[in-house]
Amino acid sequence: MTKPRRLAVDLGKTSCRIRLFDDDGVIAEERGPGAPGIAEADGAALSADAIRTVFLQLSETERTGLAGVGIGAAGVEAARSAARCLVRGVREFTGAPVALINDALAAHAGAFDGGAGVLLVVGTGAVAYAVADDGTTRQIDGWGPWLGDEGSGRWIGQEGLLAALRDVDGRGLPTELTARARTLVGDLAVMPAWVAAEGNPARRLGLFTPDVLEAAGSGDLVARDIVSRACTALAATARAAGAAKLAVWGGVTEHPYFSAQLTAALAQAGITIIPSGGSALDGAALIITRIGLGYEERIIRG
Repeated sequence: MTKPRRLAVDLGKTSCRIRLFDDDGVIAEERGPGAPGIAEADGAALSADAIRTVFLQLSETERTGLAGVGIGAAGVEAARSAARCLVRGVREFTGAPVALINDALAAHAGAFDGGAGVLLVVGTGAVAYAVADDGTTRQIDGWGPWLGDEGSGRWIGQEGLLAALRDVDGRGLPTELTARARTLVGDLAVMPAWVAAEGNPARRLGLFTPDVLEAAGSGDLVARDIVSRACTALAATARAAGAAKLAVWGGVTEHPYFSAQLTAALAQAGITIIPSGGSALDGAALIITRIGLGYEERIIRG
């Protein structure tokens, strides 16, 4: 007898990852571009399109007869009406029941197997999620690219591009970020148009983050200052969560130089990093296979 197959989705501003799985394990994984976030203009439609694009990378056989879809996506808390539209849209093209949760809380579910703990997420955005033993949740930062996400990949990339522009027009110190920015953007005079070109400014700004981290690792003082300020902001976010121990997750944290600086900043704040049990994809899988999590009320099902 064929085991039920389900789909887990981790939809961020930079990338969309999916995992097809059954009770025996992973069957297939695919990746594609992300979406601006559900709370942005046309967020539900753009998010559904991003998921559909990656979903169609699976074979027709793999796409047929799904038992459920679990999604972690940015902006769920800020736009629950649009989030419900996303649930309906994904159910329409997958033909399966859908469970949707905030992407950071999906990462938390994966890190702690649905249990209590504090997770600091540093991807394109930045947020800390604290979940108590009774399931009560608390969010620190995660207010999006224009109001928060301090220390995030978007924040680092943006600060790096600003530093390049300050170097060019004489307001700032010389930095290798200027040459790196020209490699990415071309003529820096067109940078505003380049940032807005694809309708996802946070993702665009985050594209420069690897350059900032590499420049910092090679000793560029301007880049190192950006990383230092990012880690100070993230330590403040973590400190506000009120835990002496937390897990850390997100693509930015995988860079060796950044990881070392963040670990040091957290240690100075009296906080120790503990291992994460799983990823956001694991959390997305959890919400479609398990009912009755402590934060069930924050999961949109349809």
